[in-house]
Amino acid sequence: MLKKLSRARPVQELAGYMAAGYLRFVKNTTDFVRVPEGLETILLDHWPPIIAMWHGQHIMMSFGRPPGRPASALISRHDDAEINAIALRHLDVEAIRGSGSEGVAGKMQRRGGVQALRAMIQALQSGRMVVLTADVPKIARIAGDGIVTLAKLSGRPIFPAAVVKNRRFDFQSWDRASFPKPFGKGAIVLGAPIFVAADADRSTLESARLAVQAGLDDVHKRAYDLVGDRDPGADLRKSS
Repeated sequence: MLKKLSRARPVQELAGYMAAGYLRFVKNTTDFVRVPEGLETILLDHWPPIIAMWHGQHIMMSFGRPPGRPASALISRHDDAEINAIALRHLDVEAIRGSGSEGVAGKMQRRGGVQALRAMIQALQSGRMVVLTADVPKIARIAGDGIVTLAKLSGRPIFPAAVVKNRRFDFQSWDRASFPKPFGKGAIVLGAPIFVAADADRSTLESARLAVQAGLDDVHKRAYDLVGDRDPGADLRKSS
């Protein structure tokens, strides 16, 4: 009964609206430091960029967007992600629905991965920043091929990014997800751009994938250092 109620459209709309309002409150009550200096200018100089993030550390990613610039974010097609898509809409971020499954073409097709890839390329071509998690569901902190494939096909650079807080809830989920609390300190850290040539071969793509992975590790470590804390998912790759 509760599950059915949670999937009713009016309930999802209300929940998404409230989630967006809560995130605005968190942003407005947090003292964020931005690294490097001129972060927004760097993004604008490479517009439109691809922004890479880790699962579980993605909830506040919209906070780092240059004001007034259009953005799209990849969101799962699963029913449970509908509230996230609605919240993004209220934050003026377009939701692209779809996800992939590492190394399983059939699952990728069923989950809308191919269609989502096309939609992300079209969004970049229209001047929209595209934000997506680099790791695929249930395989935490291991970058997949999807994000480097997107960079190859679109010609746009990938920026590893982290937005973290010292005040938050940490969950014992597969991705060690964090949910922000109002007030306190925050950090927005942007890594160096990673470019993937249109003629990149398998070896070059693998090097780019590892660079994205290392870049995300670096920005999360630095961001958590800046707020005087430790990344709750730092050891996930070692334990997988």
